[in-house]
Amino acid sequence: MRPTPASEPPRVLLLEKIHHSAVERFEKAGYRVEQVGGSPSPEELIERLRQVSILGLRSKTNLTREIVEAAPRLEAVGAFCIGTNQIDLQACLDHGVAVFNAPFSNTRSVVEMALGEMIILLRDILKKSTMLHDGVWLKSAPGAREVRGKRLGIVGYGNIGAQLSVVAEAVGMEVRYYDIAEKLPLGNARAVRTLDELLAESDVVTVHVDGSPENSDLIGAREFERMKDGVVFINLSRGFVVNLEALRAAVVSGKVRGAAIDVFPEEPKQDGDSFESPLQGLPNVILTPHIGGSTEEAQEHIGRFVPDRILDYLEKGSTTLSVNFPPLQLPGFKNAHRVVHVHRNVPGILARINRVMAERGINIVGQYLKTNERIGYVITDIGRDYEPEVVHELSGISDTIRVRVLY
Repeated sequence: MRPTPASEPPRVLLLEKIHHSAVERFEKAGYRVEQVGGSPSPEELIERLRQVSILGLRSKTNLTREIVEAAPRLEAVGAFCIGTNQIDLQACLDHGVAVFNAPFSNTRSVVEMALGEMIILLRDILKKSTMLHDGVWLKSAPGAREVRGKRLGIVGYGNIGAQLSVVAEAVGMEVRYYDIAEKLPLGNARAVRTLDELLAESDVVTVHVDGSPENSDLIGAREFERMKDGVVFINLSRGFVVNLEALRAAVVSGKVRGAAIDVFPEEPKQDGDSFESPLQGLPNVILTPHIGGSTEEAQEHIGRFVPDRILDYLEKGSTTLSVNFPPLQLPGFKNAHRVVHVHRNVPGILARINRVMAERGINIVGQYLKTNERIGYVITDIGRDYEPEVVHELSGISDTIRVRVLY
């Protein structure tokens, strides 16, 4: 069982230039905050985490099982982004570390970027801008198209895909979408039955799927062949979703008239590092360094959203929007202690917790239980008077992962 951290002010480590609004949130709550601009090596991260209770990271830091196991005080991890593929969620679960992300906070920023890139590519703006930089004037209309009346095919109708459909429809696009799960359409968007059907009828194809392993190489040579001639293609989701060699061939052949790619299978760790891609040098391809959600507004929102979820967990026990813990929304508590018990999901734990309380003559004023396939999460509100040995007895229950007492 991981030890309960000492009563000294909890330490927070924030990596990868997380917005200062997160620092303000934690410091206001009395936490000690350390910031690191980039993504440290695994060895450096292990050393830094020895006394840390809360870790905040973005997409470039890989939190492996080895690192989690070497961080005895770690209680919560905040992914200040949408994806959590960089975090070993199972290792965190096994060690009672709750993980939170920001699934909605940068949605609008990604949507606006996708729409802007559609307009740039359909109007042939990128090519004409490049020619002017090279000293060549070309004022012509052929090949420049409006987005109005074009059919947009959205692959993945989650938070971003759904909001994009509303914005695209507002500028006159006809929207179709494909998702493996049944999703309620917004506005006049229509679902199609297969990915092939979507690709065959779309003037613009944009990908907004999650980081599930089954999405690897979702769009390759076969899929590009099924698209309309002269299609515009955009990927702002995950780097491994699209085969970039196949995309290059489709661009060079003219099958794809223009593309915009914001994510890549391998991305540099630090700003200023070298970058290589088979798409470099193509005049009708927009390459951006994973900045779909990188706006001041989005980062400020994320900087407030994620700390609030973590503080709700640490100070009230609520696990709402945790990506690995059972979701439990808890009321506030007064004139009582709140005991948090995280354990492996095996039969009889709740009975043993209550037996400890009964044997000590402790009055339970409220109790909440939520489980998933791996762990159980029990919150017990008790009267103010209790013996410290109770915590040790609860910690000694077999299959216990972590015990905390909230004051």
